[in-house]
Amino acid sequence: MRAIVESLEKKRALARLGGGQRRIDAQHKRGKLTARERIEVLFDPGSFEEWDTFVEHRCIDFGMESTSTPGDGVVTGYGTVNGRPVFAFSQDFTVFGGSLSEAHAEKICKIMDQAMRIGAPVVGLNDSGGARIQEGVASLAGYAEVFVRNVDASGVIPQISVIMGPCAGGAVYSPALTDFIFMVKDNSHMYVTGPDVVKTVTHEEIDHEGLGGASVHTSISGVADNSFENDVEAMLYVRRLINFLPSSNRQQPPVRPTFDSIDRIEPSLNTLVPDNPNVPYDMKELIEKVVDEENFFEIKPDYAPNIIVGFGRINGSTVGIVANQPTVLAGCLNIDASIKGARFVRFCDCFNIPIVTFVDVPGFLPGVNQEHTGIIRHGAKLLFAYSEASVPKVTLITRKAYGGAYDVMGSKHLRADINFAWPTAEIAVMGAKGAVEIIFREEIGDPERIAARTEDYKRKFANPFSAARRGFIDDVIMPQETRTRLCKALTLLREKRSEAPWKKHANIPL
Repeated sequence: MRAIVESLEKKRALARLGGGQRRIDAQHKRGKLTARERIEVLFDPGSFEEWDTFVEHRCIDFGMESTSTPGDGVVTGYGTVNGRPVFAFSQDFTVFGGSLSEAHAEKICKIMDQAMRIGAPVVGLNDSGGARIQEGVASLAGYAEVFVRNVDASGVIPQISVIMGPCAGGAVYSPALTDFIFMVKDNSHMYVTGPDVVKTVTHEEIDHEGLGGASVHTSISGVADNSFENDVEAMLYVRRLINFLPSSNRQQPPVRPTFDSIDRIEPSLNTLVPDNPNVPYDMKELIEKVVDEENFFEIKPDYAPNIIVGFGRINGSTVGIVANQPTVLAGCLNIDASIKGARFVRFCDCFNIPIVTFVDVPGFLPGVNQEHTGIIRHGAKLLFAYSEASVPKVTLITRKAYGGAYDVMGSKHLRADINFAWPTAEIAVMGAKGAVEIIFREEIGDPERIAARTEDYKRKFANPFSAARRGFIDDVIMPQETRTRLCKALTLLREKRSEAPWKKHANIPL
């Protein structure tokens, strides 16, 4: 028996060593943790249970039959994050460069299948050179099997991807199918074709970082949701995100005890909106002052910053927050903001997370480029997402709500449940000056008459009461009582139920 036990321990030690100490040292030299070290940071101490430790590849071509490592380049299993079950796979770059083989893919698929059965999030730690070339189509089939699981799990369990090294070719599409993607600065890259192929085909000179680094995907392409300085920071951020999310679509979002009173008054909000309607203010100040303990978890902070999305808690319960940001493009909706907002709203609706919307939007961004690149189609995505969402929806208009953008941003007409406005709200087709110049264009040559007409228009429409008279605004509230009113509204809506017509699925304007 002793010999058997010793043999088992040797096999486990060999698996833990991955590609060997030399490759582990090389990984550390690049500022990267190993696959197992990342797992240790992500999970609660001692909670991780590894599966398929002794799985090996089955390739016998190109000398592969004499080269194998237990685990085959990926660590898979489950553990707890702050006491809640989570599944994960962590690719090991020290073993065949983390490349995906048929057996490697089977390990990932196994934990994804189990996560869907029991209802637990999946975290994928990606650090791979791509498909294992020696296995040919078998490795490509493995990728496709993972993709199918990503699609099946979408809207069923939260899926989180962290790019911690190279991620190229077909490997990028599994993360792209998940709910959130995070990257590590300098060490991680994502692209369909690398710099060498780009140079050959298009004759463009670019390096790995410029083509698919963290800064590119968090601020330009919008592929990634955030980036971090190192592996440890990324893992801690993922732990924090999981705290906001339900484990599956069968559960409600977690409720955390809070010392923040629902009766807290914020007098400073009474002066947040400037007297001059053309002067910007920071919408994040409002968000932080109404959520519990000023704890706001922003998603995609560097992409389309004219709209803010993220998670917070109000009265202990998770809420998704969508808000226009007047400091960027005056809060206008453009293509990128519409896509960013729509995807976030749909995620919240998938996982029973109420949506709180703060509105200060002068309209959709005008311009030839916006029109030619499809602002109509992309703007419709946000409209579609809000209309489709059946979770509790509470909207607050702080200042401007003009034109079609008023409709799109969680208006009563898109089935928002409770709509508030501050006294500073202006709900109209457009600003007073522009409206008057259209209605009374024959009087433009008379500045005094135009000024009088403008003041008259402001009295009639540059306030929340015209909408309130029609029931489109449920109440006009003082800014300082915003937190209290939101708490009460969300408590009321906690047991909300809604039914939609039967359909196989909708056809969102992609």
